[in-house]
Amino acid sequence: MNINGVKEGSEHPHKSAQTFRRARAIAFLDKLMINRSALQQQLNESEIESAKQVISGELKATEAIIDEFIHMFQIHEITSDNREERR
Repeated sequence: MNINGVKEGSEHPHKSAQTFRRARAIAFLDKLMINRSALQQQLNESEIESAKQVISGELKATEAIIDEFIHMFQIHEITSDNREERR
């Protein structure tokens, strides 16, 4: 291993780091999707009628973050099914 932590003779020294970062980005996106789903479920609950406006705002903000995250990290292939569900 060299001083950068890359195995000597490796043809693609940054490939594993990129894969790791991409996996972390996808895991974070999954967490955002779970949060979005939870907010959608809360909107359908009659017990929290007084908080629906706040929850709706949080849902819109979460969806904006998801859209920006997908665009920024170019994670389009795993989100096509989830984006269709939102429509």
